[in-house]
Amino acid sequence: MEKTKLLTIAVIGLLLLNLATLGFLFLNGPKGHRPPMEGPPMGRPKPRTIIIDQLHFDALQQKEYDQLIEWHQATISQLDRNIRQTKRALYSQLMQTEVNLKAKDSLIAVLNGYQKQVEATHFKHFEDIKKLCRQDQLKDFNDLTEELARIFAPKPQGPEHE
Repeated sequence: MEKTKLLTIAVIGLLLLNLATLGFLFLNGPKGHRPPMEGPPMGRPKPRTIIIDQLHFDALQQKEYDQLIEWHQATISQLDRNIRQTKRALYSQLMQTEVNLKAKDSLIAVLNGYQKQVEATHFKHFEDIKKLCRQDQLKDFNDLTEELARIFAPKPQGPEHE
């Protein structure tokens, strides 16, 4: 009788463990098929936080920095919209029986111009951040510039995004 109770408890325990595992997988989904998260990945602080921490901004600098962020995001958002619209026009050329080479080259030149504006906007943003720094923060700013490519690198995308 003792062995039967032990076996029954073990079976019930394994059944509960399997149900818990299935529930976890159902709620979280497989690792490669999760929807993209908003904001930076877990464990990775937002760029705003990194900059404020590394440059030791005081409350006034943080307020001014937030205004710079608003300008930067608004400008980049508008450029991104322009890029998407121009790409739609470019790729709509593929629906034509014969591609208009002048239109294609013109649209590609427009895209190049927008990309140049994006990079110039990013650069100006960091020039403006540098202007916020006090003399004692400039070394920290220079150290930060060496990390910018890593901090603002695009999120890695798997083959399903290509």
